[in-house]
Amino acid sequence: MDFNDTKEEAEFRVEARSFLEKHLKPKDANSPRRPSGEDFLKRAKEWQKTKAEGGFAQITWPKEWGGRGGSSMQQVIWNQEESKFDAPTGPFTIGLGMCVPTVIAFGSDEHKKRYVEKALRGEEIWCQLFSEPAAGSDVAGVKTRAIKDGDEWVINGQKVWTTGAHFSDYGIVLTRTDPKAPKHKGLTMFIVDMHQQGVEAKPIHQASGGREFNEVYFTDVRIPDSDRLGEVGDGWKVALVTLMNERLAVGGSPGPDWKEIMEYARDTGSLSDQAFREKLADWYVAAQGYSLTKFRTQTALSRGGTPGPENSIGKIITANQLQDICNSAIEMQDHYGIMNDTDTMPANALFQQSFMWAPGLRIAGGTDEILKNIIAERVLGLPQDVRVDKKVPFDELKQG
Repeated sequence: MDFNDTKEEAEFRVEARSFLEKHLKPKDANSPRRPSGEDFLKRAKEWQKTKAEGGFAQITWPKEWGGRGGSSMQQVIWNQEESKFDAPTGPFTIGLGMCVPTVIAFGSDEHKKRYVEKALRGEEIWCQLFSEPAAGSDVAGVKTRAIKDGDEWVINGQKVWTTGAHFSDYGIVLTRTDPKAPKHKGLTMFIVDMHQQGVEAKPIHQASGGREFNEVYFTDVRIPDSDRLGEVGDGWKVALVTLMNERLAVGGSPGPDWKEIMEYARDTGSLSDQAFREKLADWYVAAQGYSLTKFRTQTALSRGGTPGPENSIGKIITANQLQDICNSAIEMQDHYGIMNDTDTMPANALFQQSFMWAPGLRIAGGTDEILKNIIAERVLGLPQDVRVDKKVPFDELKQG
């Protein structure tokens, strides 16, 4: 494991930091963790355009698509440096991290010419339409139907927990095109215009006060066959590419870590509590272990290699630790811990806000249980769970 930049990487880090210092303010304690609203969306689009013009948007993408044609390690370095600044990146995480890479992998040349550069420059925002009310974390359990009608497909159904659907321009939607096939075999993916007739996004009011998730309804939505991604019935293969990118994109947690709760405990005198100090040590050890694991990934990238399966553990560690840290901080505040007012609570109610967000992070990008199954089966080589529905036609499965 090599903790040091090469000469070329160090030069790129200086270049990246200089660009960031020119355009953004460093992140501080007052920087909002989960900003939203029209002003934030406008600022995010402006920043995405600025990054693209400076050659720092999606660094590994080819120049003909608006990227830099750089290395994976350069992208890692950029992400590290950008995270130190008040960068409004949220609205583009899903599109550029999950949706557009799927379009690049399975779309036509016309798709790439039409969509990639516009997304890269912040002109269009994308969302991912997978989850459904009755399917839970079983992505292959989707019921949203797509029926062929000439050169078009007619889509009817409902998606849920779709982040950013209410301000997105386009999305990738997973549908069932063959209910007679087993659930993993009868799926097909499409590009959908989120502004077209029959598409309705309804924001969900969350416990934290945010409204970034949505229910999305499709009523006789017509999509041309030319906007299909992959072959008919090959949607599971396409979806897996999206899901692998998703688990990398949501691997970290945008909330307080062990350093922040240690500072808070120091201010309140809780550092004298032996039980709290033991917890603090556990959080520190877990964070350092995850940090070293990321260094292994960065070393592989730096040497031109491919990251290994160690990336699967990131979200399990960080999401659970975030929830535990916030719960402990709220307990320190005793009966005041139930208050969620940003003007009166310590750390601008950061611990309360993050505590209510943390359960969602443990679901997004695959639940803890699903990720543990992936690690067990694909990393450790343990026997697969028994799946009695694996070869049963979807329309014969017990519903409800």
